[in-house]
Amino acid sequence: MASVDDPPRLWKTVIRRLESSEEFRAVEDVQRDAWGLGTEPPVPATILRAFQDNGGLLLGAFDGPRMVGFTMGFLGRERGATFHYSHMTAVRRAAQNRHLGFELKCRQREEVLASGLEEVRWTFDPLQSKNARLNVRRLGGRSSLYLPRYYGPMSDAINAGLETDRLLLRWPIASRRVGERLGRPVPDAEADAALWRRSRALLESSVRPNGVRVPGRALSPEGPSVHLEIPFDLSRMRSADPDAVRRWRTVTRAAFEDAFRSGYVVDDFLVREIDGERRSFYVLTLGEANDAT
Repeated sequence: MASVDDPPRLWKTVIRRLESSEEFRAVEDVQRDAWGLGTEPPVPATILRAFQDNGGLLLGAFDGPRMVGFTMGFLGRERGATFHYSHMTAVRRAAQNRHLGFELKCRQREEVLASGLEEVRWTFDPLQSKNARLNVRRLGGRSSLYLPRYYGPMSDAINAGLETDRLLLRWPIASRRVGERLGRPVPDAEADAALWRRSRALLESSVRPNGVRVPGRALSPEGPSVHLEIPFDLSRMRSADPDAVRRWRTVTRAAFEDAFRSGYVVDDFLVREIDGERRSFYVLTLGEANDAT
């Protein structure tokens, strides 16, 4: 299920369903660590237990007895469609960059398929480059719905001071496309450059004197494929230039909404090195690329 250029599986890490009350309380600790919760309370162990025992799914990633990550979801329904809604996935900061998020989602896919469902949905911040790379490129999720200010103000370290816009991601886990995406090698830099050149830009950007890149003029979506830039490292930008982050939120919100109204769908995500700078781009497509089969 993992791509061929992934590092070897961390065999000491075990992913399984949560069982004991102590394990459900450990999920609270992982939430605090991963999101830097201040006054924002974690989802409590009692609620998590109720989800698990009544149709939900909580999976924990364990290094020995220590929980280092988890994913939590429950049954969702909308207009006659039934799906698994994945509400939270988190990994402790010390265990990040070890592909645990990918492993958790793959195990979640196995469990949801075994339950008879064929789609998983969740929301994520469209300005978070690492999450976009996992959700869209690695897992093969798609999005055509932008949710401005979805959660309202939040006080955790990741969301404080930033409007909580989200993309709704749909992950058709039984589709051929997703199966191929999970099994293929990650495209190399040359393939990404070709994909980027085949698409048209949705906005222009420039670098301020302080070295921070900011969005400029928005462009109308045209052609079968377009690309939309976001910050490569949002957390670093928040420290260096908070005004730039607010500009990215406002400009990309308008660009996403315009593209979605025009029939485009988020289909891929890539990181390119251009003139020595790493830059992140969504790729949105029209037509046959919208088929999730």
